[in-house]
Amino acid sequence: MPIYEYKCRKCGKQFEVMQGITDDSVKECKFCKGSVDKLISLSSFQLKGSGWYVTDYGGKKPSVNESKEETSSVPEKTETSKEEKK
Repeated sequence: MPIYEYKCRKCGKQFEVMQGITDDSVKECKFCKGSVDKLISLSSFQLKGSGWYVTDYGGKKPSVNESKEETSSVPEKTETSKEEKK
């Protein structure tokens, strides 16, 4: 069952309501009885089960060659002799 977010126009409070997709939207604030707006928020999900590959939807990871190039472009620390520091 989805969770919907609402924000009151009168008091400004936000609250969540767990309701079915076919249920009517909430019309009034549960705190002050003012009118509310339904908020649109990001949702996340994870595909599980056979037929889904983690690499398809998990984001791109740098290849072995790219990660080697990044580390090789960083200059290596060289030891300075004690005489140079003086």
